[in-house]
Amino acid sequence: MCGNNMSVPLLADAVTVSGAERETAAVIFLHGLGDTGGSWADALSSIRLPYVKYICPHAPRIPVTLNMKMVMPSWFDLMGLTPDAPEDEAGIKKAAENIKAIIEHEMKNGIPPNRIILGGFSQGGALSLYTALTCQHQLAGIVALSCWLPLHKAFPQAANNGVNKDIAILQCHGELDPMIPVRFGALTAEKLKSVVTPTKVQFKTYPGVMHSSCPQEMMAVKEFIEKLLPRI
Repeated sequence: MCGNNMSVPLLADAVTVSGAERETAAVIFLHGLGDTGGSWADALSSIRLPYVKYICPHAPRIPVTLNMKMVMPSWFDLMGLTPDAPEDEAGIKKAAENIKAIIEHEMKNGIPPNRIILGGFSQGGALSLYTALTCQHQLAGIVALSCWLPLHKAFPQAANNGVNKDIAILQCHGELDPMIPVRFGALTAEKLKSVVTPTKVQFKTYPGVMHSSCPQEMMAVKEFIEKLLPRI
């Protein structure tokens, strides 16, 4: 049941943490700007469940406007990090299609969409929100760390017929984040409540934490995954 990874470009060199027993669920996790899938594969390994497969793809390397057009791993171009900054609409939509291809690949390999969580940090968290909310398959949940909702003005209309209207969202943010201020995270949480069932959105903040993760946040992620992807 290995399937053909070559038909899904992002899977060819993704870092995958395989389950220690039969895999009945998957977590697809997207790294932030300039990072790689490896660092999050390591972080997720420390909270892994034996029946869950963790897939951490690498973003393509592209010139990033925000960083003086330097070429670096980036899911789409970034022009700014404020709610009203111009956005790379075509790039965001293309990136979302590439992540949806990973979801479809896992489905072909026998993991149903309601046993798949999509997550990410910073730009990766942003892409995970956009991808899940526009996905035609009903997913288990979204882990959105230190991030925002791209193309937020397109929602709730952009949410594909409300397929994921009841999706559970865990949004976490450091209170001292200098890159994506916690206020932006709070605005995102409010926006998400207009897209999905409001009680399904959890917004947790962490005092003293900057644009990074922390052990308490990772425990919250672990509990969220365990609750949504119980052993079957």
